[in-house]
Amino acid sequence: MIPPVHMDKKPIVTGFFDEQSNTVSYIVQDPDSTACAIYDPVMEFNAAAGRLTYDGADRLIKFTRNNGLTLEWIIETHVHADHLSGAPYIQDKIGGKIGIGEMVLVVQDTFGKIFNEGTEFQRDGSQFDALFKDGDTYEIGQLPAFALHTPGHTPACMVHVVGDAAFAGDTLFMPDGGSARADFPGGDAGELYDSIQRILRLPEEMRLFICHDYGPGGRAIAWETTVGEQKAANIHVGGGKTREDFIKFRTERDAQLAMPSLIIPSLQVNMRAGEVPADKDGNMVLKVPVNKL
Repeated sequence: MIPPVHMDKKPIVTGFFDEQSNTVSYIVQDPDSTACAIYDPVMEFNAAAGRLTYDGADRLIKFTRNNGLTLEWIIETHVHADHLSGAPYIQDKIGGKIGIGEMVLVVQDTFGKIFNEGTEFQRDGSQFDALFKDGDTYEIGQLPAFALHTPGHTPACMVHVVGDAAFAGDTLFMPDGGSARADFPGGDAGELYDSIQRILRLPEEMRLFICHDYGPGGRAIAWETTVGEQKAANIHVGGGKTREDFIKFRTERDAQLAMPSLIIPSLQVNMRAGEVPADKDGNMVLKVPVNKL
């Protein structure tokens, strides 16, 4: 069941684009207070050098401070496989509670086995400050918000609706970009189609903010659309495309896709709420499982 939608509440939304991963992070402000939330913050990783940098997270911190904002939430729409999360770095600097969907437990169990994590890796979501169930509500200052469970890309995917704006994570791309892949462990093309239909039942005039854009056809990078535009023109699901057609297309398309270049470090870090695993001496280290993905 979808909670009440408050289209009269209009958050101020600012997007920040990360070129390495084509990710868009968002700062969402309550226009009637100093409260804000950050969605899907990025931490850069140079895999060849094994080096972390925080330029993207520092941009978000600078914007928050320069505008006199109070960070209440840092929300991950899912456990990302293409970039590392900057959530704990931001939390350490300016606060905020880190939240994600409760099905992160499934992701932790799946990838805890793939990465052969020991018993010290807790698979109960305790690395996060809040685990959202489908339909859970929360507030950003005076802004009403709620989370919708939208599995298919991953089991833990959620779309967050804040007033007249929805943050779609990887469930949908821009209309000319289509939808996310569904072939990661725990993904399912049929579930993805069903999740997209939940989004398309939201008010057509609702603003929809996507997490990735790749500029199809060479167009400029974009990240804002509407539910109505998606319903009419999304190349994968718009115009009344059937579930069967979507599953066939998505399955064939996913078989042609390479793995994201940062999937191995991203999953290890993001299933820990953005913390990098460490060895017995406290040094940050990452594993490379062979022939597991």
